[in-house]
Amino acid sequence: MTAGADEKTTTAPAPTTPTTAIIVVLSLCGTLVSLQQTLVLPLLPVFPEILGTTSDNASWLVTVTLLTAAVGTPIVSRLADMFGKRLLLIVCMWAVIAGSVVSALSSELALVVLGRGLSGLGACLVPVGISIMRDHLPADRVGSGVALMSATLGIGGAIGMPLAGVIYDNLDWHALFYVSGGFAVVMLVAVYLVVPESTVKTRGRFDYVGAVLLSVALTCFLLAVSKAGTWGWASPLTLSLLAAAGLVLAAWVPWELRTGQPLVDIRTSMRRTVLLTNAASVLIGFAMFANFLTSAQQVQMPADTGYGFGLSAVSTGLVLLPSGLLMVAMSPVSAGLIRRYGARAVLIAGAVTIALGFIGRSLLHGSVLEVVVTSSIASLGTALAFAAMPTLIMRAVPITETASANGLNTLLRSIGTSSASALVAAVFAATMTATASGFPAPSFAAYQLIFWAGAAASLGGGLIAAFIRRPQRVSVEEPGAAAAPTGERTEVKHAGMGDLPELLVRGRVVGPRGGPLRQAVTTVLRPDGTHIDWGRTDNDGRYTLALPEPGAYLLVVSADGWAPQSCLVDLAVGHEEDVTMTRRLLLSGHVLDDGRPLGGVLVSLIKHSGEYVATAHTDPDGYYEVGLPPPGRYVLTAVDHDAGRTRSRALTVLATSTTLDLDMVTGVPRPRVDA
Repeated sequence: MTAGADEKTTTAPAPTTPTTAIIVVLSLCGTLVSLQQTLVLPLLPVFPEILGTTSDNASWLVTVTLLTAAVGTPIVSRLADMFGKRLLLIVCMWAVIAGSVVSALSSELALVVLGRGLSGLGACLVPVGISIMRDHLPADRVGSGVALMSATLGIGGAIGMPLAGVIYDNLDWHALFYVSGGFAVVMLVAVYLVVPESTVKTRGRFDYVGAVLLSVALTCFLLAVSKAGTWGWASPLTLSLLAAAGLVLAAWVPWELRTGQPLVDIRTSMRRTVLLTNAASVLIGFAMFANFLTSAQQVQMPADTGYGFGLSAVSTGLVLLPSGLLMVAMSPVSAGLIRRYGARAVLIAGAVTIALGFIGRSLLHGSVLEVVVTSSIASLGTALAFAAMPTLIMRAVPITETASANGLNTLLRSIGTSSASALVAAVFAATMTATASGFPAPSFAAYQLIFWAGAAASLGGGLIAAFIRRPQRVSVEEPGAAAAPTGERTEVKHAGMGDLPELLVRGRVVGPRGGPLRQAVTTVLRPDGTHIDWGRTDNDGRYTLALPEPGAYLLVVSADGWAPQSCLVDLAVGHEEDVTMTRRLLLSGHVLDDGRPLGGVLVSLIKHSGEYVATAHTDPDGYYEVGLPPPGRYVLTAVDHDAGRTRSRALTVLATSTTLDLDMVTGVPRPRVDA
């Protein structure tokens, strides 16, 4: 390893902003976002008349916010990691303000839809806010802060419906957007005054191609899902959009794997904890929104349906309010449970609780109180699950990628909610019948189907979460402290969880000739082995690691085809640590002719599945070598053109240099594995 610049500067002082103030401001920002999602729902039946359009066109007031939120979330999250989380938080707030102003000053459908689309970008601030909490809050407050911000999604949704009803009953409909815009202005000022900018930023180029491809795929998919109820699931337009989404996604994944600075790090996303948490998020998001939609619609249905209670929009919001308040009240409880039992266990418990709530809803529905209690049980489980998911994600990704990783998780939750909305609409439309008063309403069998689908989805999410690995626990002894009793073990927390990173360490990983090594993995630990951060190099071989303070650290670097390297280094502000990988891992050996070296022979290596890997020729001593391929099963073939002979042998390559001698006469391989 060779040291880079020796320049050092004074470490920036830690921010003095009170922790509670940061949590409150960011959580209120989350409430603002969730208000945007539900503020127009009670008025959807009257918007066709207000705007002089059809019900199908009026539904775009909801659909467009879903699309812009989904498309914008991964883009804004990546930009936040690159240019600053507070900066992008402010950008999202300005988008909400601009959207509210456009909608408030317009009476044309197209302009109101445009305003709603801008407001939908506000949803992008949720993963950014969660990442800010990780960067700036003490370790013991991160869990409660994340849990509260996740819970505000429920309280905002619960408040939105009665608030919209009260405003519309007493004021002009434009006042809806004046209120949301005014709230956004207040929160923008609060963000400027309270939230500090993060010191954790990643340098590099933005992945424009990846952003365009993912945006197209998401737009096609979400349009197909959200409008399938109107267009029909078997309509050519719906099927074409789904096919286009699949094709573009198939092109996007290889692109993200090839590019050095991807919009979404597929390799990180495929880590077991991240992959399983994201998969569970889709199902939990489905269950959460199915509970919300069916609760709101069931209590508003006429009493002559046999299951409805004929409540107004305002009364419906008040009925849903206990669920939202319960989610907020559960936030400190969720954080305590996560600290005591782990995020994995809390996620499983939350999923099971949601399922119990749905089962209760299918059995107890004779009064408003029963609906409130059973839906609140499901909301309680949602609060537990939503608090655990960001915690699991942040513990499994580099500190410099927390916003983009949380953005992907939020996006997948949104896909789950969109799927729930589409399923509810499709099931209700298929079972719509006229009531005694002539009011069209779905049968209660449709509600039962959604209840059981929600229970199955939540249990599926819990089952997936059960396969997440438990966090490793290691014994830790404080210097000078007495040894812990035999068998007593203490969990070592990820140093990035809530510790303020005071400095970033950057550098390059290169080969012996100075060429950059892309996708090399760099890991930094304390000398006692406590994990601090990790990351991958880009196409130029550059990496960025976040540290809590200057000092001595253990730096470990690994790359495919190279022997790993490590060293103890003193890292400080402005320090750059360049790494030169010197030992190439090889697949090598000799080709023999009845025990005698055979020179000039072609040696070809292919995968067991047939793909080409490499070729080489033996030297006069019969020796060959090729760079060690990734671990797996391969076939090595030697071709003696002069004698017209070939020999092939199967071999399994591990992550260490491998030697395989091959005799053209006997055909007997002599494999050896070198350390």
